[in-house]
Amino acid sequence: MRIASFNVENLDTDEDDKNPMLALRVPVLRGAFVRLDADLLCLQEVHGQELADHTGDRPSRALIALDTVLAGTPAAGFHRACTLTSGVPYNERNLVVLSRYPIVSASQYRNHFIDHLLYRKVTAIPAETDARDVRWERPILHVQVDHPHFGLIHVINLHLKSRLSSNIEGQRAGYAWHSAAGWAEGYFLSSMKRVGQALETRMLIDHLFDLEPEARILVCGDFNSEPGEVPVEAICGRVENTGNPALRERVLISCSRSVAASIRFSHLHEGHGNLLDHLLMSQAMLPYLHRVQIHNEDLHDESLPFTSDRKYPESDHAPFLAEFTEPA
Repeated sequence: MRIASFNVENLDTDEDDKNPMLALRVPVLRGAFVRLDADLLCLQEVHGQELADHTGDRPSRALIALDTVLAGTPAAGFHRACTLTSGVPYNERNLVVLSRYPIVSASQYRNHFIDHLLYRKVTAIPAETDARDVRWERPILHVQVDHPHFGLIHVINLHLKSRLSSNIEGQRAGYAWHSAAGWAEGYFLSSMKRVGQALETRMLIDHLFDLEPEARILVCGDFNSEPGEVPVEAICGRVENTGNPALRERVLISCSRSVAASIRFSHLHEGHGNLLDHLLMSQAMLPYLHRVQIHNEDLHDESLPFTSDRKYPESDHAPFLAEFTEPA
């Protein structure tokens, strides 16, 4: 069984002064999917497109750009689950799971295990007098897949909050901030959202272990965090952090440990390779792990000085692939 995680970077049908037309992206992304040859695909940043022939007051959306890329590939006929709002895909940055095997159920969680947090911005202009809700921007997508040999597999697809600072009213004009304190508070808010999403993911994982102590769990996605940082550590739940060996069976293991350190990166920023995309597995999956790859040979660094804001047809994230041998 081959499972892959891939942030396809703003997959849409629209073209603007930054994003290339879909026709240029299709052969590049299609080639990436063909190379992955995955049985399970966890995708991030898949935009939804409005349907012109919808009826009723609310617009209807479909994943037209994704369908265009997948056309002619085996994944075009896979079972599918994606994040939804009012019964249709989100306008942008949907999570999608494509599976060769039947999807038994699909659920999404957004402030489900954690109620809304309250926070009062201290550098906002004018100053906030009351605390306001802090919600995650994207849900957690959890699907259950019926595999002919592994049985029920829990697949969790994530896209945690980016490292960019959240908006602070009155503190920025475009990309420029009026004060370092305003930027710092925006960064703090983004960090809180990212860690909060990770905590909610860990609570979901613990809930699954409560129901099924030897659950087969795979957690995939763009964590916007590197190994050793709080979001990754929170989701993994290592004994080194909890200090409780009795929790060992609930520890998730990073598949990236099977990749040589010199090529262990999925994103480039200012010439430095970062591992922001992850694939974690429960202990029940570890005996069957066979091979791990990060397809980063053609990865571009869009942060280098003197480069334009024009995007490449490729994604700025590399696909992450793990292959498991199937139990007899």
